[in-house]
Amino acid sequence: MRILAVMESLDNGKTIRESRDCDVPLVARHFYHHAGWAQLLDTEFPGWKSVGVVGAIVPWNFPLMLLTWKVCPALAAGNTVVLKPASYTRLTALLLAEICAEAGLPPGVFNVVTGNGAFGSKLAEHPDVDKVAFTGSTGVGQLLRRSTAGTGKKLSLELGGKSPFVVFETADLDSAVEGAVNAIWFNQGQVCSAGSRMIVQESVYDTMIAKLKARMATLRVGDSLDKCMDMGPVVDESQRRSIDEFVQRAKKEGADVHQACACMPEKGCFYPPTLVTNVSTVSYIVQEEVFGPVLTVLTFRTPKEAIALANNTKFGLAASVWSEKLNVALETAIAIKAGAVWVNGHNLFDAAAGFGGYRESGFGRDGGKEGMYDYLRPSWEERARPAVDEKKITTFGATTPGRPLNPNEGHGALIRPIGEQAGHVVPSIDRTVKLYIGGAQKRPDATYSRAILGADGQVISNVGEGNRKDIREAVEAAYKAAPGWGKRAAHNRAQITYYMAENLELRRQEFATRISAMTGRDMTSCLKEVDLSINRLYHWGAYADKFGGTVQETTLYGATVKIHEPVGVIGMACPDEYPLLGFVSLFAPAVVRGNTIIIVPSEKF
Repeated sequence: MRILAVMESLDNGKTIRESRDCDVPLVARHFYHHAGWAQLLDTEFPGWKSVGVVGAIVPWNFPLMLLTWKVCPALAAGNTVVLKPASYTRLTALLLAEICAEAGLPPGVFNVVTGNGAFGSKLAEHPDVDKVAFTGSTGVGQLLRRSTAGTGKKLSLELGGKSPFVVFETADLDSAVEGAVNAIWFNQGQVCSAGSRMIVQESVYDTMIAKLKARMATLRVGDSLDKCMDMGPVVDESQRRSIDEFVQRAKKEGADVHQACACMPEKGCFYPPTLVTNVSTVSYIVQEEVFGPVLTVLTFRTPKEAIALANNTKFGLAASVWSEKLNVALETAIAIKAGAVWVNGHNLFDAAAGFGGYRESGFGRDGGKEGMYDYLRPSWEERARPAVDEKKITTFGATTPGRPLNPNEGHGALIRPIGEQAGHVVPSIDRTVKLYIGGAQKRPDATYSRAILGADGQVISNVGEGNRKDIREAVEAAYKAAPGWGKRAAHNRAQITYYMAENLELRRQEFATRISAMTGRDMTSCLKEVDLSINRLYHWGAYADKFGGTVQETTLYGATVKIHEPVGVIGMACPDEYPLLGFVSLFAPAVVRGNTIIIVPSEKF
């Protein structure tokens, strides 16, 4: 254990106290916890199987700890692993490989390859890698998402953050100050969940700032192997320059910058604890991840304003709320959109509690039973390996479509004719199907429509063709409705879903007739599709109040509660196969669990 702690501090620059007392114990905890899942795999995950080959890419801020967050669940689920450590911090990964060999792990089960950032992309793009697990910056995560899209590979991303640290006037301010030290100056602020945005109630702002400045003056910055140091050097000179650029830009924008510490060497990649005040919500340093020991401070008056400020970010990884009033703390914590929210604490981790974010902080979880599912797939499922036609990719969008057909020409002459006059087919009154946005039918912004052809080539109907403005209006409507629908009682969401199923059953014959006309399938098959859609609505409606979450059994003091929150606004595109059933299968579970959606039906049907 000692050699791991020393090597981690030498490799990364974090203090030996943090490596010894935090990182290495948590590494051991993950091995123990996931050894239990390996033992219980058959009983706790029936109907699931291992993914195959896992490509794990980890960053330099917690080289050993984040490595185990990927490797432990992967091995417990029966996968093999190819690990690519960060180019700055390779030593502990190689040491762990040696330990695995000594422990008798079969050759090829755990592999370590080293290289630069581009080398990690090559690993992710390898056709025989079945799952990519990545922790790192949002920008690199976006690149990996693009490179793995359409390959059939599973992907989990734990990316950057700009975590709010909300302090109410009812908080124990001395505890909050110590919490801030752990939130932002732990590991020199090089933590993706660092509480870098302090949001303080106005009534205690002056007191809180004074206490913070006094505490900063006692922090010791120095040699990472000195047990008396609170902070060590940042990982590299380029990282130190990047942090300083953020601070200098804040100064130019009018912010007040306070830097203080008890001691700091003159040479080396050291950066002092930094407090930035007199900033606004749109300040660059408030919006972007600094990844260094820099704390910004904003103020609020009411809890509602605190929640709005906390959620005013593109990230959603972590947050903390500080108050001695339990009702205020819990209500605020639930309202903050982040993957992990701590009450009167920050940066508290355990192997039994899944950690991860959403929005630009990624998706997927590390730890807990929920984290195991990222390394498993259903037993019936085989990995899709679609053939990628590079020529089609390069020519995508190059074709200009022809003009829309006149409804009275060609196929258009067959639109529901009502009779003939002087030898000419007379079409029925135009009933172009409109878009459904914000609870009402809306005409598309463009003046185009698409002819929907039946199996016999006849035009069944016309539907409106949406454009970017229609998408924007639909997203705005969904975004506006999301808070109310997400907070609605689960029982009420179930009632509404059951009502949808009842109405669909009343129009069973009508829907089956339309499906038959579009697809050419026999009525028996189409009626079965409608019946399955009705059953699926009832099935997901039943889950409305049965998937709320659990209490996690962690080593942490107090209760660790996992809440299954709605994701928010979801965009969906339906397949051509089984047009109604495919639509319902995507629509129902998302809406039942409190999400709002923008859904594009099958283009063909």
